[in-house]
Amino acid sequence: MAAVSGREVVIDVSNAPSFEDQAVMEFFTASSTNALAAAKRAGVKHYIALSVVGTERLQASGYFRAKLVQEKLIAESGLPYTILRASQFFEFIAAIAESGNQADSNSVRMPTALIQPVASADVVSALAELLKSAPANGIIDLAGPDKLQIAQLVSRYFAAKQDGRQVIADADATYFGTPLTHDELVPVRPNALLGASRFSDWLQ
Repeated sequence: MAAVSGREVVIDVSNAPSFEDQAVMEFFTASSTNALAAAKRAGVKHYIALSVVGTERLQASGYFRAKLVQEKLIAESGLPYTILRASQFFEFIAAIAESGNQADSNSVRMPTALIQPVASADVVSALAELLKSAPANGIIDLAGPDKLQIAQLVSRYFAAKQDGRQVIADADATYFGTPLTHDELVPVRPNALLGASRFSDWLQ
């Protein structure tokens, strides 16, 4: 892979073009295997990959099963590495709101589980800092400073966008088809990194 030739550090932010279970598994398995092999041939000294907070706790989802396979391939590659698991970006909230739990045309049904979204700019800043850091040879979590229920998050988003739909808080509502209980989407590791951007500031 010519892109890694002569590089000491690689940042892998690849994502699958399809989230269908088999397609996403095939993508992350093949792309990670190929990228890691190329990085080893090039003598890369630090392989940095972007993943998602809660990956190992969301294994009912085909996407997160594939992300966990990607993480394991990296950890077992023999390359010095750091996996940055970021929480959901502020920029994804619109997709969360439209993720399939529609009650009717005037309302959406959202989970009561917690979420701790982060600004994409803060994720970029964290990746830039990792470029200057020694490999962790492990996982680092990154989230925003505000933790709230998904239903509350979407309610505040709708209010800021003057979207008149009602948000119904429902503990049984799913997250892109995946059941949640309480804290799957928030960091549980000690010393998680926190982005600087608050949700209220981003809404403005």
